[in-house]
Amino acid sequence: MKNRRQPLLSALAVATTLLAACSSTPVAPDAASAKPATAAATTPAAPSARSAAAPSSTVATVVLPPHKDPKHAISTERSVYFAFDDFSVNGRYIDIVERHGRYLQGQAPLAIRIEGHADERGSAEYNLSLGQKRAEAVLRALKLAGAREQQMEAVSYGEERPRQAGHSESAWSENRRADIAYRP
Repeated sequence: MKNRRQPLLSALAVATTLLAACSSTPVAPDAASAKPATAAATTPAAPSARSAAAPSSTVATVVLPPHKDPKHAISTERSVYFAFDDFSVNGRYIDIVERHGRYLQGQAPLAIRIEGHADERGSAEYNLSLGQKRAEAVLRALKLAGAREQQMEAVSYGEERPRQAGHSESAWSENRRADIAYRP
């Protein structure tokens, strides 16, 4: 019986050794077989000239212009809202208009399209006309803030591109607007 167990135990010992060698966790050495550390082994080697230089980064830093930066106010605040059946720029939107006007003043090659919108009430023709008046009112305000007329175009979508669907005052107030859209 002893002879039959010997090859099985040998095969088991070899398999255990192979599995331990392939293990992803290091196997701790036995205390008896551990070699004492020498002074040379604990002293770090002097860095070579090649590793002494700091590695240079190959990643380019990307700086987005404000009109393309999703965190910048030029990019996030682009709508001017209007009262029912009105096309005058409300005082609370002057800061937005002036910010865009100053930005355009410093960016001569940039161009924008001011898109006028209306809510669903009124005829299609009336809403197109109202949307155009809203876009032109924002254009005039941007011009006063420093933008050049050659940089701007006023268009109307009337009621065709609502921001919010619905037949309530909250939906209608979202749709009575002029949006500033930067062109590439």
